[in-house]
Amino acid sequence: MAAMIFKCPNCGGDLRFAPEKQRFQCEYCLSEFSQEQMEQSSVQIEEMEQSIREEDFLREKAEEENSDIVSKEERSVMYSCPNCGAEIVTDETTAATFCYFCHNPVVLSGRMQGAYHPDGVIPFAMDREKAREIFEQWIARKKYLPKAFYAPEQLEKMAGVYFPYWLYDCEVEGELEGEGRTQKLWTEGNLQFTRTEKYDINRKGTMEIHNLTRNALSKGNRKLVEGVMPFDMTQMQAFQMGYLSGFLAENRDMEKEQFAQEVGAEVSAFAEQSLKSSVSGYDSVQYRKKETRVCESHWRYVLMPVWTMTYKDPKTDKVYYFACNGQTGKVCGELPVDPGRLMGLFLSCFIPVLIVLLVIGYWI
Repeated sequence: MAAMIFKCPNCGGDLRFAPEKQRFQCEYCLSEFSQEQMEQSSVQIEEMEQSIREEDFLREKAEEENSDIVSKEERSVMYSCPNCGAEIVTDETTAATFCYFCHNPVVLSGRMQGAYHPDGVIPFAMDREKAREIFEQWIARKKYLPKAFYAPEQLEKMAGVYFPYWLYDCEVEGELEGEGRTQKLWTEGNLQFTRTEKYDINRKGTMEIHNLTRNALSKGNRKLVEGVMPFDMTQMQAFQMGYLSGFLAENRDMEKEQFAQEVGAEVSAFAEQSLKSSVSGYDSVQYRKKETRVCESHWRYVLMPVWTMTYKDPKTDKVYYFACNGQTGKVCGELPVDPGRLMGLFLSCFIPVLIVLLVIGYWI
């Protein structure tokens, strides 16, 4: 598998994307490089990738030959760190990680090529310190949390991850026909009158749908990835490998065909409801024709930023999640509860009440 480390042209140190500056920064000499400068270096990266494609092909062929022995879920991939040569093992969807020996950020470029090359990426807009600050604000008013959940060593596990998503764009044509009725009742003397008026209803329109989002990763907790949406799509950038440097990244394991029926039904239902919402002023409406047609549909494969942290309860083995949108700061998660602290609350309330009842009972 092709592994890449982005090196500083000045000192050879590793480059990482700095969210707070929206530039690429050297960890050693602190040199900074713009997106345009990184694009110029992409030619050199392409030459390096070309030189190792043959090696990738042979390795992937060997993996395919072993696919009847090891399932996709159980399969792991080994690659060599370009910096220190250490062999690192990852699962098949990991596209960017860190070398656990030299701690350099490593991008597995081979996993972002061909059909798996993202159409776009939303870069991280906040660094780890900002994400940690948001986490501390989130739990500030939450009582009865286990201390291990927010211990310093636990907070060090917070990781910035680019998760894969499918974006769906389309144009929907809709047509609605029906009959609307209004009724008016009045009384004259001993007689009651009813006047019913009938109206033909006809609605036609074209609606554009943009950025309907679906999580493209089946493994892990889907609530964690979906709960931080939406993202600001206006900040979408053309994909570059450099954005992954210094972060983790996951490749998709779900294809757009798996969402086609669900998305088509959602878009049609939304278009139909939009047409119906334009019909008003009638006491009753009966529809005789409701049609929607999806045309000019288009899918885009993108990566979007999320700060994540997990906590495994040592007593129940249940895994709790914290996720923070790496662009907007929106938070979602599931918090653990410390039974000992809850018991302390119960006793602090129960014992005084018990004492009062005993004293009242004694004097009675």
